[in-house]
Amino acid sequence: MSDKNINYHKTMTDLESKGVNKDYIVGWAGGFWHHPMREEQRVTDAYSAGYEDGKAGNTSSADSWVGK
Repeated sequence: MSDKNINYHKTMTDLESKGVNKDYIVGWAGGFWHHPMREEQRVTDAYSAGYEDGKAGNTSSADSWVGK
């Protein structure tokens, strides 16, 4: 498994175990893999934060979305 795949799986497991908002997680995954963003009417603040963190390869704002 490539380093990128290992990082992805480790991060997803970590985010899910912390109880991070599902929209953040979906956004993070999309940003990490450089997928196009959701259509405008489906974008939430959590999704946007996750998408930006995923594009940057970090989870810097994930703690803000725990339990939300």
